[in-house]
Order: sequence, then structure tokens, then C-alpha cells
Amino acid sequence: MAKQVVPEEARRRRRPTRQGTVLSERLIIETALRMLREHGSAGLSVRRLGTALGADPSTLYRYFDGMDALTLAIGEELIGRALDGWTATGDWRTDLRELGRRIHGAYLAHPQAAVLTAGRVTGRPREIAADETVLGILRTAGFPDPDAVLVFHAFIDQSLAFAALDAGALALAETSRASDERQWESTYARLPAEKYPHIAATAQLLAARMNQSAYPVALDMLLASAAGRLQALQAG
Repeated sequence: MAKQVVPEEARRRRRPTRQGTVLSERLIIETALRMLREHGSAGLSVRRLGTALGADPSTLYRYFDGMDALTLAIGEELIGRALDGWTATGDWRTDLRELGRRIHGAYLAHPQAAVLTAGRVTGRPREIAADETVLGILRTAGFPDPDAVLVFHAFIDQSLAFAALDAGALALAETSRASDERQWESTYARLPAEKYPHIAATAQLLAARMNQSAYPVALDMLLASAAGRLQALQAG
């Protein structure tokens, strides 16, 4: 027999917590995001979350089956924030560029949470809405369904992959991140040209470029490739 789904209203804690607040999925997710930001994934647990909320940890299971369900809800929140306030212009490349940057930015605003969730598929409403939006943009632009799915796959995976990569750097301790960033000037820029001619020839350009995210460039390359594909399909 399928497990009965209990609406949040029926699961909601009626009495305020010790901190005077009434629990909700929204409050739990926001508190989890704050804890991830302050302590990283190692600092997030049901027990610690209950303490931060001023509630018995067991109460959280009225809202989430466990930490994995909460992780999916956090991922759902991040992807959903990319759509908040977004309005389509009708130009598919402009719309996908803006959505891609919003997805990337929403994850980088919470790097520890991004590292934890960027590789997950939540199947929850806000993620589904984002997927529906991107597919709608592509199909409305004239991409046949096989090509729309191909570009959709590349677009979503590229956005999340760069979000995870860039968030990983931001989630490092300050000393580790600074050490990594210095390598382009302290090591690469000093490599001998006779042994590493190509690195030596581009050392200054590498030093100026490599500590920035490559996502905007990669996104434009993807969209340019998709536009060429669409043009060829329409001409063919």
C-alpha cells in the first residue's frame, strides 16, 4: 500500500518552539542554509538543527523523512530561487543566458549548500518548474524535441557543474583558497619556457584569467553552438 502523504498543515507543530517560533518547512530550510554557511556540511545534523530551532530533533521528522530529504529540499530551494523575479523576454538566447546566470548565482550564494546539492535531482515542484521553463524556451524557439532535450541536458548540467566547481572553491578555508589562487603567479608564471613553452607564453593571461569563473564564457559558447544547430535545422 502506498504511503499516505500528510500535508504540511497536518504535520505542523502547533505550539511555538522554545525560541517562540512555529516550525515550517521554510523555516527549517532557511535554518539549514544558515548552518551550512556557518559550519559546512559537517556541522549539519538533525540534532544540531533541532538545537538551532529550539525544538526536539524528533519534531523535524514531521517535515522531512531524514537528512537526505532535507538535502533535496535545500537543492529545490536553490534552483527555485533562480526563477524568483525572472521574466521571459521572448528571445531564447537572452532568456537562457539570464536563467543560466541566475542558477549559477543562486548556488554560489550558498556555496556549502551548493557542494552538497548540485549533483542531486529533487523531483520537487520548483525544480520541475525550472526544467519546464527551459524546455519551453527551447521548444518555442523551434528546436525539434530531440534537439531541445539535447540542449536542455547540456544547459542544465553545465550550469550545475560550474556551480559545484565554483562553489567548491568558495567553500574552502580562506587560507586554502588564497593558496590555490596564488599558484598561477607563484608557480605557473615561473615555469621555464624551454620546458613549458605554451604555459610560459600565456602565463600572464592565465594569471589574469584562471581565478575567475569560466561559466559565462562556457555558457555563451553553448548558446552559440545551439544557435548554429537551430539555424542548420531551419535551413535543412
